Amino acid sequence: MIRFENVAMRYDGGPEILRDVSFELEPGSLTFLTGPSGAGKTTLLKLVFLSERPVRGAISMFGKDVARLRRGELPALRRQIGVVFQDFRLLDHLTAFENVALPLRIQGMPERAYREDVEEILNWVGLGERMHARPATLSGGEKQRIAIARAVVARPPVLVADEPTGSIDPEMGARLMRLFVELNKLGTTVLIATHDRSLVDNAKARELRLFAGRISQAGGSRWS
Repeated sequence: MIRFENVAMRYDGGPEILRDVSFELEPGSLTFLTGPSGAGKTTLLKLVFLSERPVRGAISMFGKDVARLRRGELPALRRQIGVVFQDFRLLDHLTAFENVALPLRIQGMPERAYREDVEEILNWVGLGERMHARPATLSGGEKQRIAIARAVVARPPVLVADEPTGSIDPEMGARLMRLFVELNKLGTTVLIATHDRSLVDNAKARELRLFAGRISQAGGSRWS
């Protein structure tokens, strides 16, 4: 379970971007995070994947109080969270295959153990023929798909995605949404920040709506 209790967040002494945010994500749940630009969605996701810590309030993940974690404990916890960044964050000197394989390499797996899985996920996102291409030669939509493949290849317990369909066409967006749903059915907790109302309405999943740094609505049900 992931639990936020009265969480607040600001940067460099500025105004609070998040204020008194409280919610729970049950294991195996699928949730959409919505709200207008500037509402604090990306900041909330940064707190979930542990790249930031709140200025007040409490966050617990995997049964641990995040505030009590030592710095050396964070990498192991982060490896349990797959992240799709809005700006992709691919490594330019690596091929598409190598970028996708990176989480598995970090776990110490040899290539012979993960090659088939990486090729399968690249084919799923429609980039099997581009696996040896480097990011500089890929379009924005292709980079987005590589970033998604990298986030899901290790089947993490938690998947966080920031506007994962923002750079791709509706058909591919629907295909990738099916991938998220299949992962969710296998037990992955999925949190997706999006402006795409069609994704939210078609999924009929739970929705957390942020407005001016606060949760203004929390409702809906899990995908069944």
